[in-house]
Amino acid sequence: MYLSHPSKLLPVFPNPTTTSRRRSCSSSISAVSVNHNVTRLDKSEKSFTISQETKERITKIFNKVQLSKSSYDTAWVAMVPSLDSSLLPYFPECLNWILENQHPDGSWGLTQQHPLLLKDTLSSTLACMLALKRWNIGEDHVNKALHFITSKFASATDEKQRSPIGFDIIFPGMIEYAQEMGINFHLGPTGLNSMLYKRDMELHRISTSNSEGTKLYRAYVAEGFGKSQDWEELMKYQRKNGSLFNSPSTTAVAAAHLQDPNCFKYLNSILEEFGNAVPTTYPLDIYTQLCMVDSLERLGISPHFKKEIGNVLDKTYNSWLTRDEEIFLDVSTSSMAFRILRVHGYDVSSDALAQFDEEGFSNTLGGYLRDAGAVLEVYRASQIVLPDEVFLEKQKTWSSAFLKNELSKVAMHADRMYEWISNEVDMALTYPYKPNLPRVEHRRTVEHYNFDNLRILKSSYRPLGIDNKDLLHLAMEDFNLCQLMYQNEFKELERWVKENRIDKLKFARQKQVYTLFSSAATLFPPELSDARLSWAKFSILTTVIDDCYDLGGSREELINLNEVFDKWDGVTADDFISEPVEILYNAYKNTINDLAQKAFKYQHRDISKHLVQICVEMIKSMWIEAEWMEHNIVPSLDEYNTNGYVSFALGPIVLTTLYFVGPKLSEEVVKSSEYHELFRLMSTICRNLNDLRTVQKELSEGTINGVSILMIHDPDVKTEEDSMNKIKEAVDICEKELIKLVLQRKDSVVPRACKELFWNMIRINNLFYASIDGYTSETQMMNEVKAVMRIPLTRPDLVEG
Repeated sequence: MYLSHPSKLLPVFPNPTTTSRRRSCSSSISAVSVNHNVTRLDKSEKSFTISQETKERITKIFNKVQLSKSSYDTAWVAMVPSLDSSLLPYFPECLNWILENQHPDGSWGLTQQHPLLLKDTLSSTLACMLALKRWNIGEDHVNKALHFITSKFASATDEKQRSPIGFDIIFPGMIEYAQEMGINFHLGPTGLNSMLYKRDMELHRISTSNSEGTKLYRAYVAEGFGKSQDWEELMKYQRKNGSLFNSPSTTAVAAAHLQDPNCFKYLNSILEEFGNAVPTTYPLDIYTQLCMVDSLERLGISPHFKKEIGNVLDKTYNSWLTRDEEIFLDVSTSSMAFRILRVHGYDVSSDALAQFDEEGFSNTLGGYLRDAGAVLEVYRASQIVLPDEVFLEKQKTWSSAFLKNELSKVAMHADRMYEWISNEVDMALTYPYKPNLPRVEHRRTVEHYNFDNLRILKSSYRPLGIDNKDLLHLAMEDFNLCQLMYQNEFKELERWVKENRIDKLKFARQKQVYTLFSSAATLFPPELSDARLSWAKFSILTTVIDDCYDLGGSREELINLNEVFDKWDGVTADDFISEPVEILYNAYKNTINDLAQKAFKYQHRDISKHLVQICVEMIKSMWIEAEWMEHNIVPSLDEYNTNGYVSFALGPIVLTTLYFVGPKLSEEVVKSSEYHELFRLMSTICRNLNDLRTVQKELSEGTINGVSILMIHDPDVKTEEDSMNKIKEAVDICEKELIKLVLQRKDSVVPRACKELFWNMIRINNLFYASIDGYTSETQMMNEVKAVMRIPLTRPDLVEG
């Protein structure tokens, strides 16, 4: 029935102490919602200051979304003829840019290109060469480009090279267009025929499918079809901004063939924004800024940019409310916007994702391409589920199956390189949302962080400034400085244990490192030191009480313990019948008095009576369970849960810590039904998660457990498996109710920073009970503990400066 810890663990710090078996031991504050009214670091802790210069450079990234310019797309825009004369270019400035941006080897494309993106370079170079040849300028440039293409042509059919979207259709089409212009590549028949054969097979496959996804793909790569393209059909996909798919190249070929004024309006707007060249996709502001927010949160440095993140989310929410095409016509953007907005408490309906069920996704461009990056965002979004959102559960089922299948292949399609997207997918599947503790995720993200962030559509591009080294440097600096704080807090925790003689209780397990890990992994910002220590101290105290009831206390001592707690004030040495009872009472009283005094600077009122009440109620509920055991009483499941959510001993840990996370909590809030329901749901869930993992142990010991109680009292439950499934269903329902309470803003009286403690307690329990009883295992959690508490974070591949 109770959580249990091993008596032996690999050492993380000298003389580790204990945590409670009766309850989980963690909670979290979302990085962005940390209240900055909390006390900052003392002047004596100036060494924990983060580089202001780095923060300022990152802040500037929010001011303007920057995209790299695309030689490929600029070339297609340059090929658009003037409306007055087909012999003149409509956008001569693009031709000038092409002339000025050829690389010394004769190619065009991004600088510092990935070695597996030669197809992209070939495509960009051929497009630029066609643009110059189309207007009979830059003969030297054309000759140099011709030499480059001829020398690298074998890469066009190399299966190891990464293909931009539509390459097998567009590139052969451009070769034929070049030949019509009189360009002779002097290519051997083998390579050329192989490429054309592959193109013909692709065209045949497209012609035999009438799916919407196929139609979208054919429209998106329109420049590869030339005269065979149905241009009127293509215009069905024109967006409100005049573009086709937000793609300058697709829009340019449509403008050239149809002289559509809205296409020209779109192209002119891009050149006004970017000068004399265009990116490969535009606009991309919402997606790019959401990626920035996502990166900051995953790296653990979002508390440094609360204002900037708030501005991005407010802007995104306004776009969501107006059903902006930039969000709703893109699977990745809509899924990411939904997830991030919902997690931050914005009222967004999951109905927006209903179009991306398995069948709906297949009818998108991403579905045709089997875009793992888009499905990854669907999978992430599907994990933030409220009550009655059954279809989100279905989204999670099909998206996870899709990703697992793609991960088993040699390659998968996405707008990132295979090694990067495969790592992202693997991490997302291995570490789902609920059991993923923030500080553990931060370290993992830093260790696997790709600061290049190259993306590939029809040509490669980089969202400039998003995943840059500044983010990585700041994340590492923040993590390591906070880790030093946690180590100092551990020393303080050890002193507290000795001062209160808790180490003299021979029956009590003493593993302080677990208690501080659970708080540091979730209450990670430096300004939450008081909250972390409050959490850790009461984790230890509830452990010792738990051990007293389970292992070390006689019946007389338990009665005495109840008496002195019930009396509380006026207790003297004569009231104790043994030293352990005296130590326990004084440890609780000293800690409550100390924490109440510290909480005064946050709350500006005395909270000691409430802390006493929480602890007394816990002791009484534990006594009820002890009475059940002594008299062989099997309570009903309702009786068990009603008492158990208090006896699980989360009250002293979580409810006390609420006073240290920043917001003021009035007595009215503490007495509110919302506050009580948050606590009830959290504790019931954690109690049941514990019961599911400890049922075998407790059956063997003859102790009561929710699983065994259900088997006795429920006539519909025939087996242990039936009982466990029923409890899992109940846990799932309660978790959805809890996250709904945590996220809702309307009619909520409990501050968001406080509500998140309840939800993140669920996350730590889901982590510890993911496969086995993580508290009892001698090794299960030690890697995570060391990663957060002891081992400095490094990236050997990151060159300073």
